[in-house]
Amino acid sequence: MEFDWSVIVDALPNLWEGTKMTMLITFCGLAGGFVLGALTGVVRAYGPTWLSAIAQVYVAVIRGTPIVVQVMFLYFALPLMVPDLRIDALWAAIITLIVNSGAYISEIVRGSLLSVHKGLKEAGQAMGLPFHKILTHIIGPVAFRRMIPPLGNQCIISLKDSSLFIVIGVAELTRQGQEIMASNFRAVEIWSAVAIIYLILTGALALGLRLVEKRMRIL
Repeated sequence: MEFDWSVIVDALPNLWEGTKMTMLITFCGLAGGFVLGALTGVVRAYGPTWLSAIAQVYVAVIRGTPIVVQVMFLYFALPLMVPDLRIDALWAAIITLIVNSGAYISEIVRGSLLSVHKGLKEAGQAMGLPFHKILTHIIGPVAFRRMIPPLGNQCIISLKDSSLFIVIGVAELTRQGQEIMASNFRAVEIWSAVAIIYLILTGALALGLRLVEKRMRIL
């Protein structure tokens, strides 16, 4: 079978639409996931026992179930439990990615915070600083530098996980590729193009995070 480049050229407009949707889901999901994960990670590292236990249950449940099951529960099962609740497919994808990435980022944050020498915390306390200032001005910057490599890995994983939202019909890149292939039956060309686009996205993300890591490297 001869590889036909014109098939990819013709498919580019639709693939670009899918790529934009993939980037939107990933950006919103990771932004929300970082906020959720940071809060949960701080609670697990320094919070009261009962609140830390709740956070630990959240992390265990999310990390112990596949993201496909999570999004299908949110999109299909939840409306059956709450009849008046109907979540749009795009919002279901974004919320699922927020909750899913938040659980993994929580562990990254917790581990990074606990890896900072306790002497820094004690020094801040000796200066009479309240805990939130110790966390944001002393412990936080050091911990954030240590978070960058695992956060980069999580960003790439979440980007690729967005392809799984095909199960609820979100018109992201994989879904667009599937629909194009169903109409022209050129699986080799279409899936090669989809794979290359994912490689470009993950490569750009990895390069950007590497530059950030280099600028903030601990000497």
